[in-house]
Amino acid sequence: MADTDPIKTTHILISRVDAIGDVVLTLPVAAYVKQLFPGAKVSFLGRTYTQPVINTIAAIDAFINYDELKKLSEQHQVEYLQKQNIDTIIHVLPNKHIAKIARQAGIKLRIGTTNRVFHWYTCNKLVKLSRKKSDLHEAQLNLVLLKPLGLEQIPSLPEIISHNNFHNAVVLTPALDAVLVNDKFNLIIHPKSHGSGMEWGLDNFAELVQILPPDKFNIIITGSENEKALLANWIPTLPSTVRDMTGQMSLGQLIAFISKAGGLIASGTGPLHIAALTGINTLGLFPSLRPIHPGRWAPVGKRAGFMESGTSNLETITPFMVAEKIKTWI
Repeated sequence: MADTDPIKTTHILISRVDAIGDVVLTLPVAAYVKQLFPGAKVSFLGRTYTQPVINTIAAIDAFINYDELKKLSEQHQVEYLQKQNIDTIIHVLPNKHIAKIARQAGIKLRIGTTNRVFHWYTCNKLVKLSRKKSDLHEAQLNLVLLKPLGLEQIPSLPEIISHNNFHNAVVLTPALDAVLVNDKFNLIIHPKSHGSGMEWGLDNFAELVQILPPDKFNIIITGSENEKALLANWIPTLPSTVRDMTGQMSLGQLIAFISKAGGLIASGTGPLHIAALTGINTLGLFPSLRPIHPGRWAPVGKRAGFMESGTSNLETITPFMVAEKIKTWI
């Protein structure tokens, strides 16, 4: 830590302004920053819609809303950052605009990767990191950026999981709480992925629902407001015991709802990573296709697992195989 000790790092900003799954797998960075600098303040620069995810981690002290920051003039953006007294920024997701204003704000230590030209003139500590060619998991790749702060070895996934300090501050409404029952296993099926993962197909999910005994499983379908429209014709074809909760929860409510369920199945999408984060049984379905294979994007959690197709699609993963796995959760 010799390079950064003279800076007296007291306020570190983690910047990642993309999707939910990406943000979930960046959260361990905060835990390891706290380990390296126990007294430091850790802030997270993210998007409005990912704030509920960021708020679940005790290691993050403050959230800075990038969507709100962008509404200001560039001069006021810089002044805002200056007022936060940030002395270190970690550009987990390269962003030219953020890199520019962080430099203008005079943030002393600005960490970025070597594979973005704009980092060469906006950052003063460059880390060699090639995500596409690496065999590391996304959660591990994010931690590579902590090497300038003294992280000597990239931790294993079990070590990363042990640093999970998830906490849920959202209380479910009585109506949402009533969807979860005590006498059956509450299984969430999240069939769509917003294009972030390869989808298994609605026919496969329908067959899975038919296989799982209704006296043992309370099956709940979740999805965003946009996904609700995509699933509108499919859900009525399922057994009447299946609960349709698509488009009925905010992200904060969904996180709380997932944390109280028994398990969740999905492809590589945000809710899959949220489920793993909360510690419930989680099953991700993945092709053996770079860069979306499980070696890079598997859910990271105490009870998280995955099935890998062995091919470039998901056709070899059958509903029977998935059902047999899910039955072991009871």
